[in-house]
Amino acid sequence: FWSDSASWHSNSFYSYKANHRPLPIHKSVMASSQFTNDDRFDGLYLNVAQTTRGIDPLLDTVFSFLRRKTDFFKGPPGTSPEEGSAVAVAKVNEVLRKHVELYEAERAQKEAKENDKKKKAKKAAGTTEAVNKEKETEEEDQVIEMSEDGFDASSAASSSSCPPEKVASSAKEEGTKRVAEPENVERKEDNNNGDEADASSASPPVGNGGTVDGKYVWTQTLQEVTVNVPLHQPTRGRDLTVVMSRKHLKVGLKADVAAPGGGYIIDAPLTKPIICDDSFWTVEDGTRLVINLQKLNQMEWWDGVCDGDATIDITSIQPENSKLDDLDGETRQTVEKMMFDQRQKAMGLPTSDEQRKVDMLEKFKKQHPEMDFSNAKIS
Repeated sequence: FWSDSASWHSNSFYSYKANHRPLPIHKSVMASSQFTNDDRFDGLYLNVAQTTRGIDPLLDTVFSFLRRKTDFFKGPPGTSPEEGSAVAVAKVNEVLRKHVELYEAERAQKEAKENDKKKKAKKAAGTTEAVNKEKETEEEDQVIEMSEDGFDASSAASSSSCPPEKVASSAKEEGTKRVAEPENVERKEDNNNGDEADASSASPPVGNGGTVDGKYVWTQTLQEVTVNVPLHQPTRGRDLTVVMSRKHLKVGLKADVAAPGGGYIIDAPLTKPIICDDSFWTVEDGTRLVINLQKLNQMEWWDGVCDGDATIDITSIQPENSKLDDLDGETRQTVEKMMFDQRQKAMGLPTSDEQRKVDMLEKFKKQHPEMDFSNAKIS
């Protein structure tokens, strides 16, 4: 072993065949580095490991073989028994350090790859996180100024900045209205534009919501509806009964509900379904109940909170400029398409998807004039 011979005696690492020329100590017939990652003996060692069932017994078998079947612990020729043992220990430590260094290098390389993968994933999700944080900040900033009776007292001037309106041009072709894609144009006050001027003069509702006299004030975003219920006396949460289900809302003071002839402030079906687990309520300043309803469909506007209460004109709703500008391209395109389709439905015109199908049919008609399309239906 110590002189690295090409072949060795059955019980000695230091023996040579008579016809073999000794090699220098620092060289070997097969370099030790070639065995560093050699997997040819994995099956043998796995069998030993399964038999010994422990690291100590496994190592004992290795050194037991070297002690019983070889002269490894005697050391190279010419060394004393004491020196031979020390040389054997030094050689074991040398090989052990080599594999520790290999392990550390492989671990560092693996960690570097994992960190690089995490950085790429974080960078890819950065845009989405920024949009979500901006939405949360804007929703927190939407506070309704309440008067003493609990209703909206904020100035309508807060909505003076009006975003550009999406306008679609339309033309008749073969008896079918063809609607172009919506474009961003500035609203202009022009008394000579007739119906267009009348439509542009309608200002959007404050907070995209409304007021139900004697009950509540509500606002909304695409994701949620906020209902502010005035409380005419200092009230704590335990004094209230608030029950929110998927399509029903019930709100009242426990004392009023229990009293003869009393009842709930709100007890009616919701106009649209909500996500109950994400909806919540709280009492602010003891004079106002704030209910946050998370919409099930977060790509549509509500025209009212409860069935039978006052509604708003959703065609006049316009998101703030800052919200549209801060959205990524795909999300902004979806929002604009949704608003355009809502306006088209309100005017009795086809939506963008319906118009695309009509256009495809008309194109197919022109390509196949020999065919009869009189009974053709678009689905």
